[in-house]
Amino acid sequence: MKISRGTVATVAFTVTDEKGQVVGRTDPKNPVVALIGHGFLIKGLEKAIDGHEKGDSFTVTLHPADSYGEYDESLVQEIDRSLFGDFDIEEGSVFEADSSNGPMAVVIKKINDKTVVVDGNHPLAGKVLNFLVTIEDVREATPEEKEHGHAHVNGHCPSEEGEHHCCCGHHHDHEEGGEHHCCGRHHDHEEDGEHHCCGRHHDHEEDGEHHCCGRHHNHEEGGEHHCCCGHHHDHEEGGEHHCCKHQ
Repeated sequence: MKISRGTVATVAFTVTDEKGQVVGRTDPKNPVVALIGHGFLIKGLEKAIDGHEKGDSFTVTLHPADSYGEYDESLVQEIDRSLFGDFDIEEGSVFEADSSNGPMAVVIKKINDKTVVVDGNHPLAGKVLNFLVTIEDVREATPEEKEHGHAHVNGHCPSEEGEHHCCCGHHHDHEEGGEHHCCGRHHDHEEDGEHHCCGRHHDHEEDGEHHCCGRHHNHEEGGEHHCCCGHHHDHEEGGEHHCCKHQ
């Protein structure tokens, strides 16, 4: 069976930058499972896998416009430290913000006495990326998946499994390698620095590599975001971003 709109593809990939350094990969135990044609994957990756079959492996180079977007300086903002309440914060910590277009990870870049500098750009924004892709499986989507608009994991909706799911429904933890596992949403940062991105729990390792899920974090033009604590936050005239919950 070939990948096409309405099929569910299981995809694993490794991402390198223009220098050949590995900057991301899917979680080896949890490849991306995506319902094709529903905006789950970044558009360049979804276009590249179209027509491929189980067992195919190939490499595709994606520019920012087809992957995680250009780096947007306006998404770097300085906000009042009191907005984080009693949460323990440190540089490199990630908070999750939700917009009507999907989840957004906000990284703490700098902590000052009274303010905090946060960055809403995807960690791989602005980079030309090479994806080494392997198609692990292709199947027809079930009627329920088509109705819900996303692939089911182990026969269930991701939300039924008790985890925070995003682009790929994987759980991500951060380890010391700095590696970024990209595929989703819920981001936890531990001492290792590995970031699992795309809908699951993210780990950060010391190597700086990202575990990718191929999902694009969208930012609305109006700047309105639904933040990690489940509250609705608007951007004030000064562009301030109100975040409230550490992931």
